[in-house]
Parts: sequence; C-alpha cells; structure tokens
Amino acid sequence: MLRSFTAFIEKDRESGHYIGIVPGITGAHTEAETLDELREKLAESLELCLSEIDYEDVDAWPVFVGVMQIEAHL
Repeated sequence: MLRSFTAFIEKDRESGHYIGIVPGITGAHTEAETLDELREKLAESLELCLSEIDYEDVDAWPVFVGVMQIEAHL
C-alpha cells in the first residue's frame, strides 16, 4: 500500500544540511546534504517507523491538519 505523508524540512545554518521530520510518526526524521538525499533517507526512516505500526488500524495513523504561522515577541 502506498500512502503520502507530509514532512517538515529545515536547513541548518551551521552545517548547511537539510533536516526533515514527519510529524506524528515517532522516529521519522533524518538529515542530509541535499534535498534529493533527504527525500531518500526520510523515506527509509519513515518505512522503518511504519513497520512498527499496525497499518490496518486507521486510528493509529496521524491526521495532517495543516501548517500554522505563529508570531512571537523577541
């Protein structure tokens, strides 16, 4: 079964590496030097984490709601 997930991606200013995380899936995160490498490594990480989840249990899957911008006083 093929399913799409949303990943958040940041770029570390010190190392220049991209950091990716799939919210709602514990352990589904990694980093890489390029976006293509990040996509591959994040898919591997995600698949490993998903092997621990009962994919037939719909209640076990996270539900993506959206992204929200938050303002904070500095």
